Amino acid sequence: MDFARHTLKEMIAVRKLISFHYFEFAKGYVFEGEQHDFWELLYVDKGSVEVRADDRTHQLEQGTIIFHKPGEFHTVQVGQQHKPPNLFVLSFECTSPYMARFENLILGLGTRERNLLSQLLQEGFHSFEPPYDSSHSHELISRHDAPFASEQAMRNYLETLLIQLIRQLDDAKNSEGLAARKPASFQTEKAEQQTVQRIIAFMRSHLSEALTIDRLCRELHLGKSRLKEIFHAQAGTGPMEYFKQLKIEEAKTLIREQQYNFTEIAAMLGYGSIHYFSRDFKKSTGMPPSDYARSAKARVRI
Repeated sequence: MDFARHTLKEMIAVRKLISFHYFEFAKGYVFEGEQHDFWELLYVDKGSVEVRADDRTHQLEQGTIIFHKPGEFHTVQVGQQHKPPNLFVLSFECTSPYMARFENLILGLGTRERNLLSQLLQEGFHSFEPPYDSSHSHELISRHDAPFASEQAMRNYLETLLIQLIRQLDDAKNSEGLAARKPASFQTEKAEQQTVQRIIAFMRSHLSEALTIDRLCRELHLGKSRLKEIFHAQAGTGPMEYFKQLKIEEAKTLIREQQYNFTEIAAMLGYGSIHYFSRDFKKSTGMPPSDYARSAKARVRI
């Protein structure tokens, strides 16, 4: 049988980086400015900063990103009244016509976008030798001990971030999540990710139980509202909804293994009756357990 090869469309491509910086500026810092023939993004991880872009001046707060287009003169200034900022600055080449969407653009990032930027930053630390905070040093020197494909991972995270932002702009909604929650620093974001990972690990080890939000709060030493906020920000859904989905995924695995009947599976996953198990299963998958079992058997025979 001949198989057709589909060439994947490439809308945004970044092949070259020019600089990678993470600055921790003090009050009163002034960068006199520069302009160049490539793109630059500046993200305020902490504090606030005044940025000039050609004839426009912007006061940027934590969680905000600005894009400087090629040829745009830009400066940075930290006033005495400003909270000293931490800034992530990345310069890169991208000739895609879709980059025009970022001209004169300033956005407050949502959780998904901040996560991508955080991963991009961490890969940069893994990929290149320091210093990262010298405004006069732009040469990127690859680390000899860099993890496998770390520079490619940087490119992937950057391209995904750009794609995600363009999709939001196309939606003409600018994503409710962008302003729904006060932006967190990368350090706080990482701590929240680790907390959610612990919550999920606890859920996985207690799939046979009927967990409650109160039980999770006691185990993780978190208040109810705080746990819900962190979990929804990182996982995109509520903790109990996520726990129920974990049960259904385990049920699907058990059904495919064909070692237990539906009543036994329901009991193994902490359901009081097969009725409640079947209800949740159908709500999640669109079919009752019996239909799923038949479809799984049919796929085996193909």
